[in-house]
Amino acid sequence: MSFFDNFDVRQIENIELLAKQVVEGFIIGLHKSPFHGFSVEFAEHRLYNPGESTKDIDWKVFARSDKMFTKKFEEETNLRCQIIIDSSSSMYFPIQESGKGLNKLQFSALAAASIMNLLKKQRDAFGLSIFDNDVRIHTKCRSATSHYRLLLTYLDDLIRDTKQNKTTSTAKSLHQLADNIHRRSLVIIFSDMFDNDESNDDLFAALQHLKYAKHEVILFHVTDKKHELEFEYENRPYLFVDVESGEEIKLQHHQVKDLYVEKVNKYKDALKMKCLQYKIEFIEADINEGFVPILQNYMVKRNKMK
Repeated sequence: MSFFDNFDVRQIENIELLAKQVVEGFIIGLHKSPFHGFSVEFAEHRLYNPGESTKDIDWKVFARSDKMFTKKFEEETNLRCQIIIDSSSSMYFPIQESGKGLNKLQFSALAAASIMNLLKKQRDAFGLSIFDNDVRIHTKCRSATSHYRLLLTYLDDLIRDTKQNKTTSTAKSLHQLADNIHRRSLVIIFSDMFDNDESNDDLFAALQHLKYAKHEVILFHVTDKKHELEFEYENRPYLFVDVESGEEIKLQHHQVKDLYVEKVNKYKDALKMKCLQYKIEFIEADINEGFVPILQNYMVKRNKMK
C-alpha cells in the first residue's frame, strides 16, 4: 500500500505533482519487478533508418557515439490516446465525510493524470473526454505541453466538483465519442458502467462501435469492490441513497446482500463477456488497490501496440 491509497483528499492541491509522484513511484517499482523490461527510459532520439531524410540527424550525438540518431520533435508522436472519464454522480461514491481516501471520480482523474504524464514522457499525443448524461468535454489528441496543462486543469476541476444528482447516459456518450475520435487510437475508459438504461444492449452496442472504428480499447471498470460488488457492511441499519436520483431506502444490508451480489455479478460477467467478444481489454479497477494496476495494464497495452 502506498501513500496515495489512503491520503486525505483535501491535500489534492497540485494534480500535476501528484501524478508525477505516482509515475515516479511506479517506474521505480518496475525496475524492481519482473516488468523491468518495459521501455520506461524515455528517449528523445531514435536510430536513423537508411533512406530517411538526414535533416533531423543529431550530429552532436553522432560525433560522440559514432551512431546516427534522429531528433524526435514534439509533434512526431508514436501513439494517439483518448482518455474518457465517466463523471456521473455514481462516480462520487463513496462519499466520505472524513475526507479520507478517494472516491471513484477522484481515483479516475488521478489515474488519468498519471497516464497523461507517461504519455507526455513518451512523446505520445493524448486527448480527454468527460461525460455524464452528455459529453461535457472533448479534446483532440495533442502532445504539446500547453495541451497537457489544459487537460490537467480539466481534471483538477473534475476532482473539485461536488455536484450531485447527475444522471448517466454512457451508451449515448460513447456512441458520440466513437464518431469523433481520430481513427486508430488507444481509447482508455474510466467508468463504473452503471447506466440509467435498464437494457444493456445499447451500452454493449456503444462498446462495439468503438471497436468498429478500429480503436484499441481498455475499459477500467472502476468500483469500490468491497462495498459495491461484495456489499460488505457492518451488521446495522443503513440509509442507502441513490446518488443520481436521490431516492432513499433504509434496510439491513444482509436482507438484500445475496440478491444484490447475484445481480451485480451477473451484470459484470455479461460486461466482461461482451468485452472479450469485442476484443476490449476489461480491467477491474478497485479504488482500494491503488494506481499500479492501472499503469501496469496501460504499459502492457502500449508495448503491444509499438
